[in-house]
Amino acid sequence: MVLEGFGESLRGTLKKIANAVHVDSKLIKEVVRDIQRALLQADVNVRLVLELSKRIEKRALEEKPPSGMSNREHVIRIVYDELVNILGESRELPIKKQVIMMVGLYGMGKTTSCGKLAVYFKKKGLRPALIAGDVHRPAAYDQLRQIAEKIEVPFYGDKKEKDAVRIIKEGLNRFHRNSDVIIVDTSGRHKLEDDLIDEMKEIFRAAKPNEKLLVMDATIGQQAGPQAKAFNEAIGITGIILTKMDGTAKGGGALSAAAEVGAPILFIGTGEHMSDFDRFDPAGFISRLLGMGDIKSLLEKAEESLRGKKEAEKTARRILSGKFTLNDMYEQMNMISGMGPLQKIAEMLPIGFSDKLQNVDMEDTQRKLQRFRVIMDSMTNEEMENPDIIKASRIKRIARGAGVENRDVKELLRYYNMTKRMMKGFSSDRKLRRSLMRQLRFDT
Repeated sequence: MVLEGFGESLRGTLKKIANAVHVDSKLIKEVVRDIQRALLQADVNVRLVLELSKRIEKRALEEKPPSGMSNREHVIRIVYDELVNILGESRELPIKKQVIMMVGLYGMGKTTSCGKLAVYFKKKGLRPALIAGDVHRPAAYDQLRQIAEKIEVPFYGDKKEKDAVRIIKEGLNRFHRNSDVIIVDTSGRHKLEDDLIDEMKEIFRAAKPNEKLLVMDATIGQQAGPQAKAFNEAIGITGIILTKMDGTAKGGGALSAAAEVGAPILFIGTGEHMSDFDRFDPAGFISRLLGMGDIKSLLEKAEESLRGKKEAEKTARRILSGKFTLNDMYEQMNMISGMGPLQKIAEMLPIGFSDKLQNVDMEDTQRKLQRFRVIMDSMTNEEMENPDIIKASRIKRIARGAGVENRDVKELLRYYNMTKRMMKGFSSDRKLRRSLMRQLRFDT
């Protein structure tokens, strides 16, 4: 999980508040010290840490809780609000025809992020294209071309040309009619140098980009601040993409650097795969860190997978109901496979739901789900609607049709029955069910 150690520290602090008999100045000061320690260990800028802790302490000591909210709930809400505030305003890239210029130093994950961004827009129904404007790193052209082929988007580059501006102008001319979003990869350096700044400015003048996105590696910690500031002063960055946020202890440095320069974080990269790319929402991010889940992002992924909010809500309701057939489970598997790795889905659930899943081997489960779908493809609709009729002769026929062993079919049926019991447990846990349904904004 992103910033797992940081999240554990913060969740421990919230438990201390939630379990306190009385909320007094002594507890608040202790909580503030815990938060300071967690933020500093995550490499958040010292000045921001001090400002944040002062605001939390002042509000917790002086503000009275709103009607219907306990002192403990009020202090937890203050901690949540202030953590969200340091991350700045949420911003979403517009879904429209545009040119996007990607900048950053070597090794930040810029070229890979170009591909991930193209996939993001492709899922939104737009036609992206990629231009290889990095003429200094020999492997950059090949890397971006391979990414473009893999994700099936148009690509332009010229391996022999050393004038980046010329390449980008030619690419823009080729793509301006048939592409909606043109993503321009640019050169990086090991450090910010005058020639890199000059080249960026020339590309900026030639491309006239709507967006100028800075790609930063979250593991660089406090160095993120000066980097972000220098790029911002050079071309006026409009957004930041943070890479390598999977489990890094220093991600707080990059997060606070973005807040310092006033540029919103738009996406975070959490792995090498094209799907390891999440739109950044400060409220949802902090909610996940604090163990409150991020139901909004979970629904967005479900909608993206099922192509429709009503269908996503319908499927989520069935998951909670504990009453579903193999047809229902097949549909859920299709949805889940389109939402990414199971571990990331589990992270979006509030503590309680995620706790019940934490002992599950997610990778093994993902492989089994793929095999189970193949087996279900060999079943009749009658068998899918009424699995109880599947006995020895049917098992043999289904296994032969799916190219698997009889034991694999039996394993699917055991998994189905186990899942049904587990879902029944979720639906019978009124507190958990009420909490999740309220966040999903369903009628209960």
